[in-house]
Amino acid sequence: MTTYEEFQRATMFFDAKDYISAARILTPIVAGEPSNRAAVELLGRAYFHSAQLGRAEETFRALVDLDPCNGWAYEALARTLERRNRGAEAARHRKLAVAMGADTSAEVEVSVTAGNLA
Repeated sequence: MTTYEEFQRATMFFDAKDYISAARILTPIVAGEPSNRAAVELLGRAYFHSAQLGRAEETFRALVDLDPCNGWAYEALARTLERRNRGAEAARHRKLAVAMGADTSAEVEVSVTAGNLA
């Protein structure tokens, strides 16, 4: 399977809200192509939605490094830090997101499955 086909497969799992499976598929894609912003973003979102917040933070930080003008990436990092009870650190990233015109949201759907607890 090509990288694109694997990415499409991961997107299908993500859209089906099977975030754990999406992350499993995306991890080797991002390892092989760490500058692939679409794959890095989707991996961060999969980690976030599956409550793997340490991995989500690391992935969103990588996305910010790849694309420092991406306001959405700063917002995603801020949301992750808030969920990790690091509001003061999140505030800095939130200010950058707002300055870049990113939409901020108060609520994010989170899915936790038995796989997250293992």
